[in-house]
Amino acid sequence: MEENFKVIDNYLMVKMPEEIDHHQSAAISERADMFIIHKKVNNVVFDFEKTVFMDSSGIGIIMGRYKKVRCFGGKVFAVHVNGAIRRVIYLSGLHKVMDILE
Repeated sequence: MEENFKVIDNYLMVKMPEEIDHHQSAAISERADMFIIHKKVNNVVFDFEKTVFMDSSGIGIIMGRYKKVRCFGGKVFAVHVNGAIRRVIYLSGLHKVMDILE
C-alpha cells in the first residue's frame, strides 16, 4: 500500500484502489493522515485512474482529508476521474470542496 502514497512538494498524491469500500477506507485514511501530519503537506490529490467503484466510505476518505488540510489553507483535488466516479462526486456534493482536474 505504501507505493500508493507519494509526497511531491506540498502535495500528497494518493492512488486510489480499483474498488473503494469500507474494507480499504480506514487504512487509506490512516495512511494519508500520517503523511499529512508528518510530512506537513497542505494539499491532497486523489488519483482515480484505476478506480471503477466507490461507495460512501470513499466519500468519507475525501471529506476527512479535506477537513484536515483546509485548516492550513490546503485544497483537495481529483485526477483521472471516470464517469462512474464523477457521478458519485457530484451526487454527494464533493465537487463543492474539491477540484476535479481533467
